[in-house]
Amino acid sequence: MAIERYTLPEMGDLWTDRYKLQTWLQVEIAVCEAQAELGYIPTEAVEEIKAKANFDPDRVLEIEAEVRHDVIAFLTNVNEYVGEAGRYIHLGMTSSDMLDTALALQLVASLDVLLKGLEDAIVAIRYQAQQHRNTVMVGRSHGIHAEPITFGFKLAGWLAEMMRHRDRLVNLHKHIAVGKISGAVGTYANIDPRVEALACQKLGLEPDMASTQVISRDRHGEFVQHLALLAASLERFAVEIRNLQRTDVLEVEEYFSKGQKGSSAMPHKRNPIRSERISGLARVVRGNAVAALENVALWHERDISHSSVERMILPDSCIVTHFMLHEFTDLVKHLLVYPDNMVRNMNLYGGVIFSQRVLLALVNKGLTREDAYAIVQSCAHEAWNKPNGDFRKLITADPRVTEQLSSQEIDECFDPQHHLKNLDEVYQRLNI
Repeated sequence: MAIERYTLPEMGDLWTDRYKLQTWLQVEIAVCEAQAELGYIPTEAVEEIKAKANFDPDRVLEIEAEVRHDVIAFLTNVNEYVGEAGRYIHLGMTSSDMLDTALALQLVASLDVLLKGLEDAIVAIRYQAQQHRNTVMVGRSHGIHAEPITFGFKLAGWLAEMMRHRDRLVNLHKHIAVGKISGAVGTYANIDPRVEALACQKLGLEPDMASTQVISRDRHGEFVQHLALLAASLERFAVEIRNLQRTDVLEVEEYFSKGQKGSSAMPHKRNPIRSERISGLARVVRGNAVAALENVALWHERDISHSSVERMILPDSCIVTHFMLHEFTDLVKHLLVYPDNMVRNMNLYGGVIFSQRVLLALVNKGLTREDAYAIVQSCAHEAWNKPNGDFRKLITADPRVTEQLSSQEIDECFDPQHHLKNLDEVYQRLNI
């Protein structure tokens, strides 16, 4: 399981040995209840099982050390509590009936926690997008200044992406909330299919449409891939924050708490450590997605090559993704935003980012696009990367421009509001 450093109780509690064994017992009791309802075992035996059934995780491990089989060890320990009625437990079942159905319960519970964390992140992003819907900054492509946007518009893209993840996880619920009680190789030879239907209903699951001895691992592969995709988006946002926090940009910054220190050697440092942590953990979840895909190809009706892998990748993916969501939400809530620096950066080299507006204005006056492009590019490149470079000053002084455009028309070319006039359309779609 993921190390304690990245384990929050809300998710970590779902992946303890005790919780796992509790889901095993939950499945076994649901099957016993179904068997009794269909008349296969005495009702009074089920009542006795429900009253007495229990387990001790340490005792299960002790038995497993001898029998080398975790399910047999668990059933042996349960029967130590139940006694004679224990002979009706696991009747007609194979280990994977209980294991895969119980795993579905863990994954569903984990999914619920992840959806709550995702919703918290959505709320945090929406709030900041509302606060900064009119905070003007430069947009960048290839890492190079492009044209004006707002910080709220940037966050609108994050919000839309996270809303898509919410839809994916909601849809994922029906694919992973699946159980199977079909016996060895899945043929129901020793158990009535109606037992499966009743037991799954009691557990809030759907019976697998066509299981083998296990539930096919494409479902679990999909589960981990969705978490990996969510982690990839969180990394995208984290990388953006890291880039915008660079000293030579400094448009946003992670909150730096009182007493926090950034470097053992350099007292001035304020590092984007939380964003970097998100970037690093995203790699873990992506790596787990590869392992989950490799688990799909089992031999014939089942083998257990997937089992050892899932003991690591499923809890780790759930725990780490939950931690990343929590970390990112807190980061966004307390993000420091510096509008003055955004304006400063936008106006570098005399507003060279408004070159397209000048280009189009000249074209509208009758110049060919090629001629207009050459004029504007020559002024832009003369201003670019010069200590006192001033694109606007060069444009205003260029007779090839001034004979076409008035002072007012030139001023209009450098108005950032032109670039923002249609952003309300996006904000309305997202209720920002």
